[in-house]
This record gives sequence, C-alpha cells and structure tokens, in this order.
Amino acid sequence: MATGGRLKNILPTVVTTGLTEARAKIFGHVLNPAGQRSPHKILRKKLIGDKVAGWYPYDIKKDDPLVMARQEQERLSKLEMLKRRGKGPPKKGQGKRAAKRSK
Repeated sequence: MATGGRLKNILPTVVTTGLTEARAKIFGHVLNPAGQRSPHKILRKKLIGDKVAGWYPYDIKKDDPLVMARQEQERLSKLEMLKRRGKGPPKKGQGKRAAKRSK
C-alpha cells in the first residue's frame, strides 16, 4: 500500500513535466525548469538595425564625388570671403585664449 501512495503523488508531477516538455517542443519554447535567468528572451527578439536604417532616407550626396567636391569648393570660397572681411578663423595660437594670456 505504501508504494501505491507514492505513485499517486509522483504521477501528477511526471504528467505535468511531460506536458511542459511536449509544449516546449511544439511551440519552440525554451524549457527552464530551474527558473534560472536566461538571455533567451532578448535573443528571441527581431534585430532592429534594418528598421532603424529604414527611417532615414538614402543620401546620394555621400556617394557622388562631384557633389562632395562642389560642397568643399563652396566651403572654401565662403571661408575666403570671410577672411577678406577679417571675419575668418584666427591663426593658430592667436585665438581668444591666447589673447587672454598676453594681457
């Protein structure tokens, strides 16, 4: 009679364990009976890099060397114009910080 009582207690746990294993196989879940922390939840997610990259339009300016050369030429001509008016960047060692030291 004592073995029958033990069998009665063991049977539901065995059935539950078998059921969870079968469920995990069918639905592709990871079986974690010990309840330990696992990175599987994070690894299961889709990668978001392509989605984020899709938010931004394609910039043709970076691929075309003629466009880049034109922008550089415009930048240099603007800088030259500012220098002629005396508004360009100071020479190295003659900025605000150097002017404070010399006073």
